[in-house]
Amino acid sequence: MRRRASLVLLAFAVFCAALAPLLRWYAYPRLAKIPANQYQAVVLEAKDATLLDYTGGMQPKKVDKVTIVQTLKGNVEASRQIEADAGKDVVVWDTLTYIAGPDGKMVSQIPERYIFDAHTQDPVHATGETVDGDPVKREGIEFKWPFFTEPRDYLYFDAQTRTSSPIHYVGPRTYRGMDVYYFEQTVPWTKVPMPKKMPIEGIDPATIEQTTGTTLWYTVKARFWVDPVTGAPVNAEQDIQQEMRGGIAASAPEGRLTAFAGHVAMREDYAQYTRDLVAANRTKVLALHTYAPAGLALAGLALLAAALWLEARGRRAPGVPVSGP
Repeated sequence: MRRRASLVLLAFAVFCAALAPLLRWYAYPRLAKIPANQYQAVVLEAKDATLLDYTGGMQPKKVDKVTIVQTLKGNVEASRQIEADAGKDVVVWDTLTYIAGPDGKMVSQIPERYIFDAHTQDPVHATGETVDGDPVKREGIEFKWPFFTEPRDYLYFDAQTRTSSPIHYVGPRTYRGMDVYYFEQTVPWTKVPMPKKMPIEGIDPATIEQTTGTTLWYTVKARFWVDPVTGAPVNAEQDIQQEMRGGIAASAPEGRLTAFAGHVAMREDYAQYTRDLVAANRTKVLALHTYAPAGLALAGLALLAAALWLEARGRRAPGVPVSGP
């Protein structure tokens, strides 16, 4: 019986030893990916901000709050179409950034289509890759860092300027009890396209620059607190400034008219929700990448030790007395 039990334990030990590396180096790279049907909404606020009063004389004024709603929706059908040509798992995110003034009315809204590799988060260039309807070719990451983010600089795409520049790793931080990596990016003053939807009655924003010579300029200092396991930001803050220059701003000091200036941060309830969501996904990724393979390896060693112990006991048979002639 002992020998049979030791053989069963040995079989289970071999099974666990074989399954551990298979789970880590075969299953994990294939299963760890962004779902194509993901949906998420985040509300950000800029309190005590400066906002251009488009309906009250085109002058900047202080407001108690500007609200920014960002929605992200996975486009499953578009993902399948692109995957057929790309030959790999692809995610298509249709996003919308909706900016509302203190009265709740729209200030601007900018749609995006972001196409990327579901496993690595590298951009995938395909028809439909746009920002506010304009075709773009992203380089680097946007919205999300890769799984198991490294403590180094990355190339990050800024949707306003339609350009990519380094986002710098500053160091480790603790955010609401989570160990995270902290990144910063500063985009210098850059001329950017006018949003295609703005609260200007009877005027197409796309023609403002052509008819009046007015240009829109933008600068930002962006900060991200990123969970290094999932690569998902648990918090994001931005110091944004936008100016109109020349044209309708010619009479303003130095020919510059502030369109927006403020510190943008997640609303408290969404900040806590995002932190909890990332923490839950972090546990799932670690279970597949680390906990399960390590547990199986330890279980295999324990089963092997038990099998050897039973085998050794089975071999120590009691002495048999020998009778004389």
